[in-house]
Amino acid sequence: MTAANGTRATATSTHRPSGLAIRDAGIVTPVLQLDNVTKVYPASPPVHALRGVSLAVHSGELVGIVGPSGSGKTTLLHLMGTLDRPSSGSVRFAGLDVAAMADADLAALRATRIGFVFQQFFLAEHQTILDNVADGLLYAGVRQADRRARAREALDLVDLSSRLRARPTQLSGGQRQRVAIARALVGQPAIVLADEPTGNLDQGTGQAILSLLDQLHDSGVTIVLITHDRRIAERMPRQVEVLDGQITADTPTAPAQREILNASGPAPQATQPPPEGMS
Repeated sequence: MTAANGTRATATSTHRPSGLAIRDAGIVTPVLQLDNVTKVYPASPPVHALRGVSLAVHSGELVGIVGPSGSGKTTLLHLMGTLDRPSSGSVRFAGLDVAAMADADLAALRATRIGFVFQQFFLAEHQTILDNVADGLLYAGVRQADRRARAREALDLVDLSSRLRARPTQLSGGQRQRVAIARALVGQPAIVLADEPTGNLDQGTGQAILSLLDQLHDSGVTIVLITHDRRIAERMPRQVEVLDGQITADTPTAPAQREILNASGPAPQATQPPPEGMS
């Protein structure tokens, strides 16, 4: 399933992270639903990071959320991932109101149903990549032998089954991001949230990671990708634009345009974007 040349292929592994959709009287409940969500940080004056955001993500979708630094997209990701609670409005995960859940229940939800991929990788350098991925199941109540078996499957899915004993310092940036993606997938989450997953990578390596996400989406994984790069967002079947804490557009990309963008890859970056802080 190697995607080093940036081309799209079909995932061949039998390991298929499960989507999550609930059918009630013929209606499919979204994996994730935000209704009129706001987030206000106390300051003088208060910082309105999100203003009345409503968004639904269904099982099997690949969504790109795009906006400049300070637009609110990272705050949005934190709320989608239950890492923070909204000031008002509701966040529902598979129909469950996050506000009504205890902290312990939210931690269990994150450990078992949400996969995270971050720009900085967050890998333990003293551990093998097998153990790094297996640790993604540490708080899910999975036995050690089963954690390691599932970690092998996830690393095979991202073409790293031959490097199980390697440590992160022995890998390239692209390989380390593949390890981070495997860790996000190992729990078979309902959704994967990827925050600028190509931000620390060169153009060619970033293209390979985007192609891998395409393959995972083709195999049934639900993915939301946060980016400041409009060309990356336009590769996605659906793009959500965020500006000044509000969704300003929510549109699909025409298939022909998406094929051109998939072939050409993201625009080259002259410099790294500045850290977003509370963006």
